[in-house]
Amino acid sequence: MNLGDILTTRQIVPELAARNRWEAIDELIGCLVAAGKVLPEHREAITAVVKKRETSMSTGIGFGIGIPHASTDLIPEVIAAFGRSRTGVSFDSLDNQPVHLVTLFLVPAGQFQRHLHTLAGIAKVLRRDDFLKSITNASDAEAMIKLIRDFSEGLR
Repeated sequence: MNLGDILTTRQIVPELAARNRWEAIDELIGCLVAAGKVLPEHREAITAVVKKRETSMSTGIGFGIGIPHASTDLIPEVIAAFGRSRTGVSFDSLDNQPVHLVTLFLVPAGQFQRHLHTLAGIAKVLRRDDFLKSITNASDAEAMIKLIRDFSEGLR
């Protein structure tokens, strides 16, 4: 499973309004609710578990990338949302730089191996310089999903 497998255009925010990591998490979970991937009545609980994980250690891995994630029993399958911020989001990143690409993903509780594999797969795509340049210049969600799928497929 790779990032291209778990995203649709409805799960992409081409220009995040968020200014910090907490707002980015809220915005991307809102995107998952709007896409029908998270039930509205589960929004608060899922937000709380992601923010609790983020509080323990920032998922701003450096290089302008943030990957907030968590496990929860409120979803039946791995889901994700992807957001881009051209201006940058304050994320308390390891390199103290703003984050421009945020991938939030959730894994069903008890699927530790899937969690690790998903995280590793996302990081592989996001760390590629050619991907970063292409996704930064993508015009909209359609162009972004095509790039994500093309680059994810190339890593299989």
